Amino acid sequence: MTTLTDPATDPATDPATDPATDPATDRGATRAEELQALRETAAEFVRREVAHHLQAWEDAGEVPRALHRAAARQGLLGVSFAEEVGGQGGDLEHSVALQEAMFAAGASSGLMSALFTGGIALPHIAAHGSPDLVDRFVRPTLAGELIGSLGVTEPGGGSDVAGIRTTARRDGDHYVVNGAKTFITSAVRGDFVTTAVRTGGEGHAGLSLLVVEKGTPGLTVDRSLAKMGWHCSDTAELSYVDVRVPVSHLVGEENAGFYLIAEQFVVERIALAVHAYGIAARSLALTAAWCRERETFGKPLVANQVVRHKLVEMHRQVEVARAYTHEVVRRHVAGESVIAEACLAKQTACDAATAVCHEAVQLHGGAGYMHGSEVERHYRDARILPIGGGATEVLTDLAAKLLGYAR
Repeated sequence: MTTLTDPATDPATDPATDPATDPATDRGATRAEELQALRETAAEFVRREVAHHLQAWEDAGEVPRALHRAAARQGLLGVSFAEEVGGQGGDLEHSVALQEAMFAAGASSGLMSALFTGGIALPHIAAHGSPDLVDRFVRPTLAGELIGSLGVTEPGGGSDVAGIRTTARRDGDHYVVNGAKTFITSAVRGDFVTTAVRTGGEGHAGLSLLVVEKGTPGLTVDRSLAKMGWHCSDTAELSYVDVRVPVSHLVGEENAGFYLIAEQFVVERIALAVHAYGIAARSLALTAAWCRERETFGKPLVANQVVRHKLVEMHRQVEVARAYTHEVVRRHVAGESVIAEACLAKQTACDAATAVCHEAVQLHGGAGYMHGSEVERHYRDARILPIGGGATEVLTDLAAKLLGYAR
């Protein structure tokens, strides 16, 4: 049966509903094109600037400063920062696309933590800092000229941000800071530390953020920390002994620091989720290729059903983690509150990384246990992810409260 329609009212021919002329469709296509171009740029950057040097940087224990400048020239360091502060004006979806592409091309979790430490050191300053702080720290860091770090974790403190003991006492136009920080990423190479300090009473309501420059008398790197993984990401213990910091280096309002830190929790946990399923996906790709090429007992490994089933299970875990994280990112970009969901995305991805990287080493056999093999690196790097950015146990309890399961 044929139905005749009036072209003037037919949705199929109405310019207002034609996908080819719909402005929303055009915006979607433009965004998709932007994200694809970003992925291609990020992947090429890894192939050209990173892949052949990564093991040397792992052995040296740090990433060269020149890599920050190279990444900035490609527009990678500030992809999710506003143009007004020196960034490229993207959002979390752009950041996720960039990270996924870099992992797929062979970047390691440690490399990404070292190169993009600005992602945790700068957001509070960019959003709440004075124009002077933005000019002195945000713009140069996004240009690859400075390296920043975030000083929150303390000896004996772990994930208890509200229990911070480092103090900052007001003395005229300065704060006098005393205390210690530990497990601070990029603190050896860093030029400044966005430091959480106690300016008020006990609990979360008494915290502030101060930007403390390296070289300030009393601020010292007590020692560089050797780690199981993330070898190319320098990590240190810091001590603050009567460090005089100008009041102008206060980020936002005094005693509002906990809220400034908390508003970045979702982005940090999503980033760690991408680290997790990113290295899992890379490990899966390497293992699938290995199983096709490696022959045992006269046939390739992939000819064995048990091997094929392991690869499928690894694939399933990666895809579940990626799909769930993408949905949480979509909701976050749309303005929804996804604090609990970000915790769950991180745990789902970390569980996938733990399982997939384990099987990757197993299927590589002795070759996967050798220092310098990529799956060995991912296996070691995966272990920090359920700890960093809030331990799984802490985040699960937080999610229970937010979802109404706690009494």
